[in-house]
Amino acid sequence: MSSPADRFAAAAQRRTDAVSGLRAFEESLPYALDPFQIRACRAVARGDAVLVAAPTGSGKTAVGEFAAHRALGLERRALYTTPIKALSNQKFREFQAAFGDEQVGLLTGDTSVNSSAPIVVMTTEVLRNMLYSDPAALGDVATVVLDEVHYLADRHRGAVWEEVIIHLPPSVQVVALSATVSNAEEFGGWLASVRGATEVVLEERR
Repeated sequence: MSSPADRFAAAAQRRTDAVSGLRAFEESLPYALDPFQIRACRAVARGDAVLVAAPTGSGKTAVGEFAAHRALGLERRALYTTPIKALSNQKFREFQAAFGDEQVGLLTGDTSVNSSAPIVVMTTEVLRNMLYSDPAALGDVATVVLDEVHYLADRHRGAVWEEVIIHLPPSVQVVALSATVSNAEEFGGWLASVRGATEVVLEERR
C-alpha cells in the first residue's frame, strides 16, 4: 500500500504530465508506454537533452514522436534525422500517419517535400549542411531528434553526428536515440558536457 507521500507525488506527476502534453500524447497512442519511454518523455518535457539507448524494435521512436508533439505544443518546429534516405522515407510516412500530411515534411539529398512543415524528417547530413549554410533556418526549432546516434562511433561517418551535436544552437533540445551500446553512460557524459543537463535512459529488453 502506498504512503500519503507517494500518493501526493503521483498526483503531482500526473498534473505535470497533463501540463507538458505527455498525458494527451499517451492517450493518442494505441498502446501503453513502457517505463523507459515514460522516463525519457518526462525528460523531454523538462527540456533536458536525452539519450535513449535501447534495442532495435523496443519503441525508441515513441520518444522522438513525443518530442515532435511537444514542439507543436510550443508552436515551434522539430527536426527528426536519420542516417540514410530509406529510413528517412520510412519515418516520414510514420510521422504523416501520426500527425497528418500537412504537418510533416521530408528533406534528403535529392528530395524536398513540404520542407517548411513544423515537423521535418531529414538525413543527418542534410542537417549538418544546414548548420553551415543557413543556420538562421533553425531559429524556430525547439528540438532535434537524432535517430541511430550510435553512428557517432563510425570512423567514416561519425563526424557528421558530432558536428551536429556540437554546432546546434544552445536553445535547441537534442533527443538522441541509439541502439544498445556499451558506453552509453560515457556518451551521455560527453553529451552533457556539450548540451547541458542530459538524461540517460537505458533499456535492455526488446
